Amino acid sequence: MDKTIIDIGKISGKVLLFGGVYSNLQALEALIAVAKTEEIPPENCICTGDIIGYCAQPEETMQTFINWKAKSIVGNVEIQLRDAQEDCGCDFKEGSRCDAFSQQWYPYAKSKLSEDSLDYLQSLPDHITFSLGNQKTTVVHGSFFNVSEFIFSSTSWENKAPNFEATKSDILIAGHSGLPFHTKNNNKHWINPGVIGMPANDGKPSVWYTILDDSKKPMAVHFRNLKYNHTLASTLMRNALLPESYAKTIMNGIWDNMEILPEAERQQQGKPIEL
Repeated sequence: MDKTIIDIGKISGKVLLFGGVYSNLQALEALIAVAKTEEIPPENCICTGDIIGYCAQPEETMQTFINWKAKSIVGNVEIQLRDAQEDCGCDFKEGSRCDAFSQQWYPYAKSKLSEDSLDYLQSLPDHITFSLGNQKTTVVHGSFFNVSEFIFSSTSWENKAPNFEATKSDILIAGHSGLPFHTKNNNKHWINPGVIGMPANDGKPSVWYTILDDSKKPMAVHFRNLKYNHTLASTLMRNALLPESYAKTIMNGIWDNMEILPEAERQQQGKPIEL
């Protein structure tokens, strides 16, 4: 299937990057407030996909995102929802805890979305490209080659490099893995800005996003922590009979399991993230 790639041209100033809203309306509202405070216009706010996910308010989150007029690419969840598929397409191992949990939250999300929201998902591209300063930047979900590929800080540069070659990019902005990081090699940058819908397994309920700023030379990459009403988000999940383990993660910042993580990232569970 051909990819849909939208080039939004040259961007200057601050760019707000984030991923994995995961139907977490409270986190999205907090991030929108940050964008207003930082005076970052919606067209400079870009999501790496998975607007919909684990939490309790998929339709409200989708409509809030649409009204904000920020930009997004499709995550694996958006692809599955727009194509009326029966699973989330997260590439979880069959029979794993994550796979079992997805059989709860995905049908819930699918049942809540309006036709208007589904129509919006049809409009989202596979990738967004733009120029920041003189650097070409491409936004992907997992990787350029596989929307559901898990790429982490510890993933070898040998695995990351083909994405730069295929896109002719200097900067790759990626999501899907749920953990923020920045790795670089020969002036090529792989940046995962983090997700706002779930904590980053660091033992804190706050979540992560990133601001790029080309007004400083070299370009500044600011990873930021976002506090929001996580207690309400967790309560709403429990009220909706969504996975209790995910409702706990919202509160304590610890993942229920580390099935998708390489050993290096497993060793960081519960430890402060330093970026």
